[in-house]
Amino acid sequence: MRKRDLKRFLTTTCFLVLSGIFLISGCSEPTKSLNQEINYPQLIVNPGTVRLGVAKLKATRIVFSGSGFESGDSVFIKLLNVPVNEKKVDLPIASADIEKDGTFNAEVATLTKVTDFLRAKIGSNEKMENIIIITGPPMPVGTYRARAMSMLSDREAECILKVKGPSLIDRIKDWIGVKLGKIVKK
Repeated sequence: MRKRDLKRFLTTTCFLVLSGIFLISGCSEPTKSLNQEINYPQLIVNPGTVRLGVAKLKATRIVFSGSGFESGDSVFIKLLNVPVNEKKVDLPIASADIEKDGTFNAEVATLTKVTDFLRAKIGSNEKMENIIIITGPPMPVGTYRARAMSMLSDREAECILKVKGPSLIDRIKDWIGVKLGKIVKK
């Protein structure tokens, strides 16, 4: 095999391997849906697992959905027993109005993902672009219970949200974000 052919083969192989890694890392778990056959309060979250990579979490759409609540009411969603400064607290992370059919969809805002999950701040750089300023470690990885609580009634529902550390691909994306000035570590 000539040097040129060997170089082309190695380049193609590296490209295919890296493409495969990026494709596999982009795969997500199946979307959960509400069980329409029950009429008591229920809560689900999509995705059921989030990763604490800065770029990954910021781009992840976290939506809590529920049913079995009273029409015209509102719900607040909290993550229960989250370790913060050597004690455990309940973090309010989303809220929503309940629709006429007793369902709701509550999306976790970017500011909540940055401040409560990553425990970072949002700032701006000299170009007036939004950046994320990392000031300390993110929330601990683990399995957390989320609770949706009705404001006008005693209806509640719970589900599980898994929080994992950043993957290798997430760390590479965050490293690129630091190099581009989109993520600042202090």
